[in-house]
Parts: sequence; C-alpha cells; structure tokens
Amino acid sequence: RPEVDQEQYEAALISAMLQLVDNSGVSSLHINFLTKGEWDRTAEYGLIQRTGQQYHWENQGYQAFDDFLAQLSSRKRKNIRKEREAVAAQGVKMHILTGDDLKEEHWDAFYAFYRSTTDKKWGMDYLKRPFFSLLGERMADQVALVMAEYDDQWVAGALNLIGADTLYGRNWGCLAHFKNLHFEACYYQAIDFAIARGLKRVEAGAQGQHKIQRGYLPVETYSAHFIADPNFRAAVADFVRRERRAVGEEIEFLADFSPFRKSE
Repeated sequence: RPEVDQEQYEAALISAMLQLVDNSGVSSLHINFLTKGEWDRTAEYGLIQRTGQQYHWENQGYQAFDDFLAQLSSRKRKNIRKEREAVAAQGVKMHILTGDDLKEEHWDAFYAFYRSTTDKKWGMDYLKRPFFSLLGERMADQVALVMAEYDDQWVAGALNLIGADTLYGRNWGCLAHFKNLHFEACYYQAIDFAIARGLKRVEAGAQGQHKIQRGYLPVETYSAHFIADPNFRAAVADFVRRERRAVGEEIEFLADFSPFRKSE
C-alpha cells in the first residue's frame, strides 16, 4: 500500500512483536534478512543489531554469460570456461526445470541428492519427501531446479527459488562425482538463469570463499534481535559489537580477491 509510510509499518510491526514477546514469555525475538535501511531503524527499539556475510552475484545488465566473463581478469575468465567445458566433456548434460516442466520423477531424484548431502555432513534432513511435491504443486513457477543428467540418469541437482528480482540458491546434492559439477550446477547455471530472466542477483548463501573466484562477492547481511533476559542480552550485545567489526574487516580483506578486472 503506497499510501502508507513504510516506517509506520515497521514501527507498528516491531512494537507488536515486542509486545508479543512480553505477553507470551518467550526468550527472544529474531528478525533476519533486513535491508540496510530497515536495520538502521531497528536501533530505535533497542534491538541488538547484527551483521553477517553471504556471497552474491550481481547482474550488471548482462545479456549473456560471456558478457559477465568479459568483466573478469583473463586468468579467472579462462578458469571458468575450463570448468564449464570439463563438465560437458564428461558427458554430463545440464537442465533447468521450472513450472510445468517439474515432475514427480525430478523430485524423487532430487530428494535422493538432498539426503546424500545431509547424510555426508551428518546433517538433519528437515525437509521430507512430501515437501518437495508440495513445492512443485504450489510454487512451481517460483522454482528453478537445476538437474544434471549422465547416461540417461539424474546424478545431481541444485534447488533455487525465484524471487521478484533475486534467485536464491538453497540445496545441492549428488550421487556420483564429476569434476567441477558442483560449480556448474550451483553457480554457473544460476548465473545463466538470472541473466535470461533479467534478475538482479543470485544469492548463493553463506560460507565458501571459493565462490569469490566464480563471481560471487562477499556482502553484509543484516538482522536484529531482542533477548528478554537483561544479563544475557548484555552479553550477546557485547559479542555482536565485536563480531560486527570482524565481519566488516573480513569483507574488506576478501574484496582484494575479486576476480573482476580492476578499473583504470
């Protein structure tokens, strides 16, 4: 509703959430993935302001993948081309499925990939098989499922969700090893899709400094938190202040490893 001021919405929402915390006796409140402006304004409510780090690829109006490559240093450009060529040379075929192209056979295969990842990492398979069917049933047009095919079999996949202007990388898994397939499925196919759809960015999530050399640069993320216990709140606030400084320093340090050509 453009006639209502955004900051009025924020004030009403945050006040209501804090009141709910007080009334229900819960221990904490957490607001994640705020914009920088929203995050700045949370200080007015005494919330603890935290920063984090993710790796994002930004679309600079590219019309094709080669337009993106042209912005990289020669060595990085050649490396990415070699990685993509290596996947094709192994006989792996890549597919991106969305909308009506998504079938139950794809979700069956992807669930096996997902379980393979959680099993290898001793993780929790918090997404059960019916979830993926519901995703295809109710949000198929917001799904971009990258699938890798080898010898007429699905061997790997990466799940992405399509936002208004952003592609969000979520889960990856594989049942067989192919050199550079992870990079192709998770990073390069996502870039191809974002360019084709005119999306502004790809958010590849946290962790993995290897993403930098493939065009995904470190950026700050913003969250705000309320801890009900005053002593615990003070301890967390002190930690977050020091952590914020460290996050900023790391992003500044990693910027030196950008694969993009230096401006004259």
